Amino acid sequence: VFMVQRVPICFSTLLVPFVLLLFSVVTPAVSIHMDSMESHSEFSCEPIRLRMCQDLPYNTTFMPNLLNHYDQQTAALAMEPFHPIVNLVCSADLRMFLCALYAPVCTVYGQVSLPCRSLCQQAKDECHKLMEVFGLDWLDDMECNRFPDCDEPYPRPEDLLTGTDTTDQSSMTVQRDYGFWCPRELKIDPDLGYTFMGKKDCSAPCPSMFFSKQELNFIRYFIGVVSIVCLSATLFTFLTFLIDVTRFRYPERPIIFYAVCYVMVSLVFFLGFLLEDRVACNAVSPSQFRAPTITQGSHNKVCTLFFMVLYFFTMAGSVWWVILTITWFLAAVPKWGSEAIEKKALLFHAVAWGVPGALTVTLLALNKIEGDGISGVCFIGLYDIDALRWFVLAPLCLNVAVGVTLLLVGIVALNRVRMEIPLEKENQTKLVKFMIRMAVFSVLYLVPLLTVIGCYLYEHTYRNNWETTWMEENCKRYHIPCPYKVEQTRRPAMVVFLVKYLMMLVVGVPSVFWVGSKKTCFEWASFLQGRRRKDSGVNESRQVLQEQPDFAQSLLREPNTPIVRKSRGTSTQGTSTHASSTHLADLDEPVTTHHGNPTSTRSKASSVHSKGSYHGSLRRTEQRSFHGSMPRLDHPLSAHSSLHQIDGSRHGSQRNICEAPSTLITHGTTGGESQASEKDGTSA
Repeated sequence: VFMVQRVPICFSTLLVPFVLLLFSVVTPAVSIHMDSMESHSEFSCEPIRLRMCQDLPYNTTFMPNLLNHYDQQTAALAMEPFHPIVNLVCSADLRMFLCALYAPVCTVYGQVSLPCRSLCQQAKDECHKLMEVFGLDWLDDMECNRFPDCDEPYPRPEDLLTGTDTTDQSSMTVQRDYGFWCPRELKIDPDLGYTFMGKKDCSAPCPSMFFSKQELNFIRYFIGVVSIVCLSATLFTFLTFLIDVTRFRYPERPIIFYAVCYVMVSLVFFLGFLLEDRVACNAVSPSQFRAPTITQGSHNKVCTLFFMVLYFFTMAGSVWWVILTITWFLAAVPKWGSEAIEKKALLFHAVAWGVPGALTVTLLALNKIEGDGISGVCFIGLYDIDALRWFVLAPLCLNVAVGVTLLLVGIVALNRVRMEIPLEKENQTKLVKFMIRMAVFSVLYLVPLLTVIGCYLYEHTYRNNWETTWMEENCKRYHIPCPYKVEQTRRPAMVVFLVKYLMMLVVGVPSVFWVGSKKTCFEWASFLQGRRRKDSGVNESRQVLQEQPDFAQSLLREPNTPIVRKSRGTSTQGTSTHASSTHLADLDEPVTTHHGNPTSTRSKASSVHSKGSYHGSLRRTEQRSFHGSMPRLDHPLSAHSSLHQIDGSRHGSQRNICEAPSTLITHGTTGGESQASEKDGTSA
């Protein structure tokens, strides 16, 4: 019993010293760690614990230090390679210079003292050879041009004063504005290439550094509602085009591609509303003391996809509007027809899709993608002012300048045609309606776009003030130096961001204005009832543009000269004869030569002029040759049908037709065609 009882007694006597020894070893480490953590509860002075920096004229410092080390343990590890050089005393100033960087003097919160440039240069000149022997490099953060140009010892007498009055009057107070330090919570892995407020490996807080949670929720739901409205409007325009593809030809065809671009833009914003900040923000990492930050670069595949679609189609929509003004200009000033403009369609598509594609690839190569914590999408220029200036503002302003110039020239040309050349009352009304329609559509596009550009300029102008205000309000929270002497604080207005997102989406809605008509309602009614409505004729706006007189010829004609008009891109001299679209469509038949062999059938666009002129010439030949002996052609279809009518009415008129001279063919009818009419008449 005695032996059994002594075993736990001996064990307990051995265990107690072991526990005390373990406690004595662990307690200092825990206390150091706790001191380090407690020292960052707020930006305050703390005792110097670095072995190299003991016995200095000062004994307190602050963390993070000038090299952005967040605690003294990290600073001690970074200073370790310099211990041999300091022990060899290559320079009397090296130890003080290193301690000024790794453990700067601290007496009052917010007072940061930098070493003089002469101290840095003296230490570098005397120790650079020894550093090469040990394989050490002079760090970029230790470059002497970063420090004030002075020749004073460190620390200066005013740096050791605890009062603020004398320090504020010091000549070195201006040099103590420390700028922005990236907090530990916002630090990012170096290989990702993040940048925030000029600091590398740093990112902005997410979801937003400017707005509260309640404001963000309101903005997000606002964007979600507007994106649904824009998506519905632009999708309706595109589906209307699919119901009747032949209805929208050039010059108004670019409106359809413009609507397609904003279908994709509104779709991306709607997806951003659904996903909130799961794409635009990096996940929080408590183990690494990291808060949620804004996504940058192309390492996030979903964010990269959002950026590519949003930026590409935003720029493409702007380019398609410029192409729309170009097609209007070609139709209004040089009087190009639809077929002539359509021949340039390949060039239009190459420019409209190629230029935005090149810009998108360039931004991917430059790694300029940034998440938008407000809308949940990814774009550029949200925090990088240079990217906003050159890749958003510059293209949009250039497109607006070119488009407005062409638009004004086209409207002025159409108005001068309307004022100086008399048109039929019906065409006059159509031309006025088309000009009003074109102007209203352009205003509905330009007002939102110019508003968006204004919002971007507002951000470009005041973003530095916003960031300084944010840093002043959050410096104690993130344990970084506060900005020095902030003269004016400014916060962004929520209404500006609401207007920006509203106009970015509303700019696609004007496409509905162009398709909104009774004809669209009839087409949708027919489509929903399961029957297709045939094309009744040429689009009204295109017909007006092609049937107006040539403005250049009208200015050069003599006062008594007959007016030269254009019918579907062609001219007929003498009396104006505008055939209806139905009759012009019926004229699309094969034409025979004087040998009787049929030639290839011409397209409607290319044969309208020759057939219309041929019909007119037959009527004038009839009036000049027969002098009333032959009945008038009531329903002109072709040369063969006309001559068969003659054969059925009077057999004796064949001799008169054969004897009719060919020199009476006038106004655009060729000799070959006249001979063909004679031969056909003879054979008939």
